[in-house]
Amino acid sequence: MPLELSFQSNVFAVETLDLGGGVKEQIVRGGRHLFPLLPQAFEGISQIGVIGWGSQGPAQAMNLRDSLAGSEIRVTVGLRAGSSSMAAAEAEGFSEADGTLGEMFDVIRESQLVLLLISDAAQAELHTQIFDALSEGATLGLSHGFLVGHLSNVGASFPAGINVVGVCPKGMGPSVRRLYLQGVDVNGAGINSSFAVEQDIDGKATDQALGWSVALGSPYTFQTTLESEFKSDIFGERGVLLGAVHGIVEALYRRFIEEGMAHDEAFRHSSEAITGPISRTISKQGLLRVYEALDADERQIFERSYNASYPTSRTLLEEIYDEVSSGNEIRSVNLAGERLKRGVMGTIDRTEMWEKGEAVRATRDEDAIPLDPFTAGVYVATMMAQIDVLMENGHPYSEIANESVIEAVDSLNPYMHARGVAFMVDNCSTTARLGARKWAPRFGYLLRQEAFPSIDHDQMPEEPAMSRFRDHPIHAALAACAEVRPSVDIFVE
Repeated sequence: MPLELSFQSNVFAVETLDLGGGVKEQIVRGGRHLFPLLPQAFEGISQIGVIGWGSQGPAQAMNLRDSLAGSEIRVTVGLRAGSSSMAAAEAEGFSEADGTLGEMFDVIRESQLVLLLISDAAQAELHTQIFDALSEGATLGLSHGFLVGHLSNVGASFPAGINVVGVCPKGMGPSVRRLYLQGVDVNGAGINSSFAVEQDIDGKATDQALGWSVALGSPYTFQTTLESEFKSDIFGERGVLLGAVHGIVEALYRRFIEEGMAHDEAFRHSSEAITGPISRTISKQGLLRVYEALDADERQIFERSYNASYPTSRTLLEEIYDEVSSGNEIRSVNLAGERLKRGVMGTIDRTEMWEKGEAVRATRDEDAIPLDPFTAGVYVATMMAQIDVLMENGHPYSEIANESVIEAVDSLNPYMHARGVAFMVDNCSTTARLGARKWAPRFGYLLRQEAFPSIDHDQMPEEPAMSRFRDHPIHAALAACAEVRPSVDIFVE
């Protein structure tokens, strides 16, 4: 059963979302009409410190500043002394002269709400100094539960005299900003967020978290815990959000070429099919509609592809979940942080496939991109395997829908569609980038080693995975989430 949570707000209207099967969750709908309520949600806060200028930092700092325009609450960016990001922050209107830009520990000491958006590895390295700099009664805000997992690994805890909350946008930082700007014309356009209250010393933590989410432009905010969030988030990035989709398209591209398809057509039938018609169909009409849109012969291809791919993907996803929940992936990220001090991550789009993709995109005709049934079967099977792993581990349905489906088709895949896999992956956090590089090859290899040969040699699983697909509870949950989806699609330049 999913994690049962509930909350109350003294500022924002709380609604109940029926996700089907007797599962109900509470949400807060966003929108610009709620911005006048933000000073009430942030009562007692005169400065919000946004610490870091990575994937999330710029978007969150600018969104908060714009949402709080006209109030007496100042949004100040805190960066390391001498940081190369100082110039980038200044270019976006933050300034040391007016007190909206400063050294990170000074900003932490001066802020009543501190949003810690530096890299996960840096949080692990600097958390003791950060905790020491927080003023008594301040609120520490996290956009990822990684630090909770790290503290558990090392046997540490948050200081007793502070609030600790999380607001976690279900998309990369650039998406958070792009959809917020599109929301100027379409009220409620933005990236969904989860929120969590880890520690509440004064009864204000919930409304502060909800105010933070509303100010970011979240069309709706759902509840989770920081432990559940970091497990689903780190797992999802290594799974279908980033790592799995990268491995899937490369495996499919090679297969189609081996079957005699021209290289440009192989790219259309693999990567373009997923980021184009498959993602658009899932986004607007749900997973089941991908299957229903196929003719009778195509459905047979989908079913064989799905049945062969599901157990392969499921086994690997279970391994990834174990690595995340045990703390091993967090340790891996921390170790990588030390290595990255000596060098940078390499690029991931230098193969012939992605060079061909650049040429295909240059002459793209969206109407000519096929909804390939074999590709659809592999992709949907992997997405469903991820959903099932999260369900069996008790995650909230809203979290499952967002971390396995909505974030993929509405926030991430549009970036790969625009400019390729590196543009998608490397606009994300360092933790996500590391995970995608680590696990994508495993997905590609196992599909070619296990799933595809089982189809070619007619050695299909005895219990077809498709038997559960049509009546799966995720369909009702996605339909409910679609009811609160903003009408605007993200525009990626």
